[in-house]
Amino acid sequence: MNLKFGILREEKLPSDKRVPFTPAQCAAIKDQFPSIEIYIQPSPERCFADELYAKVGITVKEDISDCDYLLGIKEVPAEALIPNKKYLFFSHTIKKQAHNKHLMHALIKKQITMIDYETLRWKNGDRVLGFGRFAGIVGAYNGLLTWGKKYNAFDLKPAYLCHDYAEVKRELKKLKLSNIKIILTGNGRVSLGALELLKEAGIKQVTAADILTKIFAEPVFAELLTENLYERIDGKPYDRSDFHHDPTRYRCVFRYYLPFCDLLMNGIYWDDKMDRLFAANETRLPTFKTKVIADISCDINGSVPITLKDTKITDPVFGFSPTTMDVCEPYQSDSIDIMAVSNLPTELPKDASEGFGQMLIDYVIPELMKPNSPIIHAATICTNGQLTHDYEYLADYAY
Repeated sequence: MNLKFGILREEKLPSDKRVPFTPAQCAAIKDQFPSIEIYIQPSPERCFADELYAKVGITVKEDISDCDYLLGIKEVPAEALIPNKKYLFFSHTIKKQAHNKHLMHALIKKQITMIDYETLRWKNGDRVLGFGRFAGIVGAYNGLLTWGKKYNAFDLKPAYLCHDYAEVKRELKKLKLSNIKIILTGNGRVSLGALELLKEAGIKQVTAADILTKIFAEPVFAELLTENLYERIDGKPYDRSDFHHDPTRYRCVFRYYLPFCDLLMNGIYWDDKMDRLFAANETRLPTFKTKVIADISCDINGSVPITLKDTKITDPVFGFSPTTMDVCEPYQSDSIDIMAVSNLPTELPKDASEGFGQMLIDYVIPELMKPNSPIIHAATICTNGQLTHDYEYLADYAY
């Protein structure tokens, strides 16, 4: 099957430097899939210059409307959508996000075939691809950076000012942590990325029980998986499929860890039916010891109830005052300092793009080459001006 791929210029503001494919990956696609042609719109913001694509034989041109698939990263502005085309990007519409209702209307009105990266899933329900690993890596790094700044213990170069992940790793040599206890929550790509960064930092991993019962002479961290964080209200054993089917049957037990957690790195998937990690008013208790939170998941008023807003890459931290129960200046003695950047992978765009692009090559392109792919079909939110069967629940949002 002959196909034309068009790589879109990222036009959502603030601009995103990531790309679906790096120049080297475009060259690899041409070798691996000779029937695929790739074109790319020019962009001054991309982490890889237009010239690098041209050097590997990719045509850089403004008009890519003749391509079969148009690939981007973030939401395409409604006015920039080309009618009757097939798009792949993160639309952020499947949870009826209010800020993208206009985009959803445009997808329907312009009869777009919308294949959302977020909805590409294997038969077992796991996502095919995502930027979770680098969200976790950068989020954990930002958490350590915030701790160093709060206590004037060390100074790390912000990730977005680093050339790449290799430089981030070199920065970790500056760490001077006391015997703090760090807790990492979650068991998806995000938490795996954070786990990778903590190990790169040379911080010792201990068990959840150790965090509760032992005193250490060095910094340590424990990873709390969902089964460590939630228990059945009726006393029955935790069951993963049951939990995801109906999280209201479970309560969170993270409160037991709060007196022993200095720095929280939250990478848990959030559903508004889930019990939160703690209640906002618990921050007033003398047993609440957590002074820095890297909320990598960054769900506003979600699993971390004091994440009251998201933050910018260039200004990543806000303070929360247990006294006023509101936002305050960070880095004060009585503030809980929260890192809540919602687009963390953008801080390391080259590395993040490379990882994402490889997943597209390995898993998604072969499906796009098939005449009828169940994975692509299930990921298609709308086509020909109509919601597809699995997304009819969006009717009151889309029409």
